[in-house]
Amino acid sequence: YKKENYTTRMAKTRRPVSPHVTIYSFPICAISSITTRVTGCVLSFGAAGVGLVEIFGGNGAALSLMQHIGSGGLGGVGFLGAGAIVAGAKFSVAFPFAYHYLGGLRHLVWDGKPEMLTNVEVEKASYALFGGSLLLGSLAAVL
Repeated sequence: YKKENYTTRMAKTRRPVSPHVTIYSFPICAISSITTRVTGCVLSFGAAGVGLVEIFGGNGAALSLMQHIGSGGLGGVGFLGAGAIVAGAKFSVAFPFAYHYLGGLRHLVWDGKPEMLTNVEVEKASYALFGGSLLLGSLAAVL
């Protein structure tokens, strides 16, 4: 019995297998929690990437690269294409930063007011966090 794989053992029981994570609908609170962790990782890898560009490219290389991308000086890309790339680059930095920062503020509020940790309030805060982060990220992308 122990030498059989999981699928074979479960087939012998003739019972349905529990729903897999791919068909389970996560609540907004779980998605918000996962997104906070993902944005933290994205920010860490982004900071490491900027550091590596600076280390291997020499003093000022990261700043020069960011100024080049920000100015839209991307060879071979039309004006509208360059604008979209610049806006996308700004959003890809601004959204994770805004989301992770606002998520941290949300947790500070919850630490000070634990009575706000009800299912309804947490769900509202999760929607507000997504909305606020999208708004701030979008504003930063068009500035």
